[in-house]
Amino acid sequence: MENIKLSFMPRGVKKAAGPPSFSRVSADWTQKDFWGQIKCRVSSFRMRYSVKPGLYAVGEPDGESDVFVTANYKLSFDILRRELKGLNAWILVLDTKGINVWCAAGKGTFGTNELINRINETGLHSVVTHRKIIIPQLGAVGVNAKSVAQKTGFRVYFGPVHAKDIPAYIRGGYVKTPEMRLVRFDMIDRLVLTPMEINPAMKKFPLFGLVILLLFGMQPSGILFKDAWEGGMPFLIFGLTAVFSGAFITPLLLPFIPFRSFAVKGWLTGIIAVFALMKGIELSYYKNLLPAAAVFIFFPFASSYIALQFTGSTTFTSMSGVKKELKIGVPVYLTATALSLLLLIVYKLFQWKII
Repeated sequence: MENIKLSFMPRGVKKAAGPPSFSRVSADWTQKDFWGQIKCRVSSFRMRYSVKPGLYAVGEPDGESDVFVTANYKLSFDILRRELKGLNAWILVLDTKGINVWCAAGKGTFGTNELINRINETGLHSVVTHRKIIIPQLGAVGVNAKSVAQKTGFRVYFGPVHAKDIPAYIRGGYVKTPEMRLVRFDMIDRLVLTPMEINPAMKKFPLFGLVILLLFGMQPSGILFKDAWEGGMPFLIFGLTAVFSGAFITPLLLPFIPFRSFAVKGWLTGIIAVFALMKGIELSYYKNLLPAAAVFIFFPFASSYIALQFTGSTTFTSMSGVKKELKIGVPVYLTATALSLLLLIVYKLFQWKII
């Protein structure tokens, strides 16, 4: 990536205090870029996968070249520059705190004020002679085009959903076809996102496992490893089942699961998964009503909670819908957790012949 000072000034534009600077980037991906794509899709590495906000050049752009706007999440930036191969274009990168366009638009970081500030800070008026910027359609929710035009003079064009359609969009006179407007979110798209749903859930699993083993191993005489293992192991299996149903099965089968609510979808897959596991393997230990009831209460709701985290990755809901689900769901999750824990404590007290 090469930092360059602009040496030309388009006609009719007043010269800024200093020449605008930009970085030149290649449209080709390196091995490091490919490896970064894998890492950011399967781990929390994506929270640190960003580029510096500012102005970038692909090819040999001049004052008449198009300006495309994107987020400073590096994968978003990389996908855009790759699809601009063979074109001479400018990329204006907004500071979205390392979040992709879609999510950042919903959170407000890919927004009107940041776009206006970035146009001014980069001296874009001195870089191009036209007054047109192209924003991905998925960023439209965060940008007030009228306000941008009033404060900067730049007219906002909302481009295709997918960067791969940009060349055809340009050839078509900057007019989107119905296909370019369509947000596709098929099974493969959802499957790609599931590692990032499984990863945070599994990070919390060791703490869950420790609590379960301590709870089942606890005896009046102390902590017994055999009791902890025999009593707690089925709960750990159910825990993994809840993660699998909430973070993998629910996203994968999202359109086919009844109801609109993600929380309900996750609960349905969780209850089916728990019931199937209960029937599919020998768990005579859970013939006792109290731990069995705790299983059927806690783990389907755990699956529901995990599934609810997928709302930020989909086209199936809105920010207001997510807030509404959380407002209803969080008290239910807390109640289910408390009730399940109470049932297990009562079960232990029966074991110890205290009640």
